[in-house]
Amino acid sequence: MTKKIRILVADDEPNIRMFIRANLVARGYEVDLAQDGVETLEVAERVLPDVIVLDINMPRMDGIEACRRIREWADMPIIILSVRGDEKDKVRALDEGADDYVTKPFGIEELLARIRAALRRSAGRVVAVPIFTAGDLEVDLSKRLVKKRGQIVKLTGTEYELLAYLVSNCGKILTHREVLHNVWGPEYSNEREYVRIFIGQLRRKIEDAPSNPRFIVTESGIGYRFVKPE
Repeated sequence: MTKKIRILVADDEPNIRMFIRANLVARGYEVDLAQDGVETLEVAERVLPDVIVLDINMPRMDGIEACRRIREWADMPIIILSVRGDEKDKVRALDEGADDYVTKPFGIEELLARIRAALRRSAGRVVAVPIFTAGDLEVDLSKRLVKKRGQIVKLTGTEYELLAYLVSNCGKILTHREVLHNVWGPEYSNEREYVRIFIGQLRRKIEDAPSNPRFIVTESGIGYRFVKPE
């Protein structure tokens, strides 16, 4: 029997929780619910969901803090729900490890598409070269493991997929649209802010001087290029 995909929906508004749950169950997903940030942590640790749909504005602990704490021990995709206009909160959530966000009010088909895209990314990709090295950086593409000077670098699932795509195209200039299409999916081709935020996160984790990167180089007005230092 095929294991059902399990999704945790965390929102303090009962009508939104039940609306999302009904639509997910109707499509064959198994759904767990949480009504605040503390309960989100408890349920996530107990059931280990495949995806978390997480509202930002919740009592006891907000979604951003819950996201940060989950990222201390797990890398399942996290999709943030946010009210229109909360751009700073969206950026903060992505900085804390969220993989995507959906703005309220949203259509259920949009949310379902984001969930499917998150599941595709978390499934990983087949790559040709098992181990990539550049200076003191090592990316084991078969084990999905990244090391710098021999020490494991902890990445979220999306951060890893972005790095794997960059190193698999080492030396090639990649446009924002190419990166979005191949890492997030074709439906994200216009979300350039995603690339900027996640490139910044990667640089902070793998570069000695993130403001003067030697691995992930910006090609002004075009995109990015991964280079091997000489």
